[in-house]
Amino acid sequence: MQQKRLEKITSVVSKRRNDITVVLEDIHDPHNAAAILRTCDGLGIQNVYFIFEKEKAFNPKRVGKASSSSANKWLDFKIFNSTLSCFKTLKHEGYTIIATALTPTAEGLDNASFTEEKIALLVGTEHAGLSETAVSMADRIIMIPMVGFVQSYNVSVSAAITLWDIVSKRKEIPLTTKEHTLLLKSFIERATK
Repeated sequence: MQQKRLEKITSVVSKRRNDITVVLEDIHDPHNAAAILRTCDGLGIQNVYFIFEKEKAFNPKRVGKASSSSANKWLDFKIFNSTLSCFKTLKHEGYTIIATALTPTAEGLDNASFTEEKIALLVGTEHAGLSETAVSMADRIIMIPMVGFVQSYNVSVSAAITLWDIVSKRKEIPLTTKEHTLLLKSFIERATK
């Protein structure tokens, strides 16, 4: 591997974060998912969980390579067949679960702070948003305030705005030495494939 490529990989790994995980519940269009993956990579978010309870499952490593700009190559995924099993895993891993939903009790993103140690941001399907199960079990519910006639953005745009806001409001939590070493090794292996 060329030294310049190794330096780029090392630089990217040094900016990755495990304190934010994105959870996509029943995303229908793989291209929307791929756009969200591109946002995750751009913001240094390493982990994305997919829930396929109602929608047909797809492999995030193989779908949407054009729209994700190959971001999917550099991210880590977990796939779940139910929202309940995903929530159980997130809780076990110590995440505060934040749902994006248009509910009367949702916090406006403009006034929200994100001081929790670990955050899992849930994003729902393009047509109906998050399931009732996801909304009812979430620790917090947030929404993007809208001032126009439409109620919401496209799911990939909504995810990008929300994730950028969360990342910009949080203190950067670097990977541990062990996490850094393991991810660097994994990225070097991915780069040679």
